[in-house]
Amino acid sequence: MRRLLALGILLLAVAGFIALRATRPEPPAVEVRERVWPVAVAQAEPQSARPTLTLYGRIEAPDQVRASAPVAGRLAEVAVRDGDYVEAGALLARLDPRDLQPRVERARADLERERLRAEHDRRALVDERRLLELSEAKLARFERLTRENFGSAATTDQAREDVARARLAVNQREQSLAEHPARLAQASAALAEAERDAARGEITAPFAARVGLVEAAAGDQVQAGATLMTLYPSEDLFLRARVPAQHAAELRAALAAGETLVAHAEFGETGIAARLERIAGEADARGVEVLLRVEAGRNVPVGAFVSAEMNRPVVSEVLSLPFSALHGGDRIYRIEDGRLVAVPVERVGEHRVDGEPRVLLRAPTLPSGSTVMITHLPNAIDGLAVEAMPQ
Repeated sequence: MRRLLALGILLLAVAGFIALRATRPEPPAVEVRERVWPVAVAQAEPQSARPTLTLYGRIEAPDQVRASAPVAGRLAEVAVRDGDYVEAGALLARLDPRDLQPRVERARADLERERLRAEHDRRALVDERRLLELSEAKLARFERLTRENFGSAATTDQAREDVARARLAVNQREQSLAEHPARLAQASAALAEAERDAARGEITAPFAARVGLVEAAAGDQVQAGATLMTLYPSEDLFLRARVPAQHAAELRAALAAGETLVAHAEFGETGIAARLERIAGEADARGVEVLLRVEAGRNVPVGAFVSAEMNRPVVSEVLSLPFSALHGGDRIYRIEDGRLVAVPVERVGEHRVDGEPRVLLRAPTLPSGSTVMITHLPNAIDGLAVEAMPQ
């Protein structure tokens, strides 16, 4: 009976399971749907735009001057400091006049001595010529007496020696007088040089300028040619930078055509505007150097490193899109019937619109007015289903 009871319970359980399984509700059918990616879009309209080029350069002053000591001496005064603005002719530094004035006096004394020497030579030449005439007359008398056997040959030879000596003295005096103009000019030049150095003892600004770096102080002993300070015209500054070699021909052609290309930069809170003026004649692996004349922001010190955005020549038939629209560097995607279609593009440059950086692309095969995806999808491929998000 126990066995039959256990078997009955087991059969009853199986029957209940079968009944429950037969009466269970049918599960809903699973619908397999493709994932649709929401993306931002923009209308592709070809336009003309001016791309920009990022430059990293340094502010320079081609006409920078090194004010140096004209002669060796001690600095009595330095009248300016680093960064000062000075007018043309303003005093920069002064050498101790006690180191300069003795040279002037010595040069004047040499000049006066040469003048006195010339005057003495003129008077002495008159006397020496008279002595020569007397010696020649004396020789003539002795020669006559010797021929008449009233004089000795030794006396005649002595007379000839006196004549030769007197003639040599006259020749030397005449040569000294002939050299007088050259010695006088040399002494005059030495005096002019000493007076020039004395005048340069007060070192002044050759033009309106800004002082760069002062390298000496009052009381320093300086040598001739030693640099005391640097200064440069604050109205004649340049931004020197390098551009990639592929842009050199484009910029050179724009300059030849008279096009004005402007760059803008900032140094701290100072805005800088510069105009492309010329391109260097040499290049290296880093590119070609360009020089831009600073037209605004002349208070920026020489040597400042800045990052500038320079305008390039205008390009036409290009698309201006956010950088996120570019995939792989050479393609974008247009949306057709809710799916992506790859479009090959050529990158022309970049620019800013309302401060936002955008890339300029040329896509000859893209129909005008096409809807372009501007969301960057790492898994973007042809045929991917997308949905344009409301703007």
